[in-house]
Amino acid sequence: MSLQTCQGELQNTRIVVRESRQSNESCRSTAIQLASQQRALVAQASRLEDRRNTVYSILFPFGGTRVELSQVEGSFLIEQARASPLILLSGRTDGRVETPGESRVARERTEAVRTYLVAAGVAPARIRATWQPIGDHAAENTSEGGRRLNRRVEVELYRVAPRQASLESYSDL
Repeated sequence: MSLQTCQGELQNTRIVVRESRQSNESCRSTAIQLASQQRALVAQASRLEDRRNTVYSILFPFGGTRVELSQVEGSFLIEQARASPLILLSGRTDGRVETPGESRVARERTEAVRTYLVAAGVAPARIRATWQPIGDHAAENTSEGGRRLNRRVEVELYRVAPRQASLESYSDL
């Protein structure tokens, strides 16, 4: 092999090495950029998840109106409620016929949860309360297990406050 041929091959090898390095750097840069975009998407998804409305149920024994949560459950609920601009409480019973007693129990359950949240520092102005003594069952009301699930207060936590809208702007459609 001649010296000139060896020098030509050496030059070609140098060119291939330089192009490989440039390609490697380009791939590395693209990988870093994609990883950064992926982290941003995960963070955005997490923020959106944090904005979802959530419904928790607090169960009560038959005729009971006292809130009985474990410390862990209570702390979690309070933390979530404090971060919510709107909280809707809906008291329920396992009643089959609407009576003044069923209505009183549903109302007192709702008030007990409201008092519990306010005592823990949740602003009362952000809490709306309703109750419904019969109907709107979460489970079949024919078994004890189903009735146990129906004796509840639903705590709806709105992560984003609803905005007031007017239907007048839609009347032209």
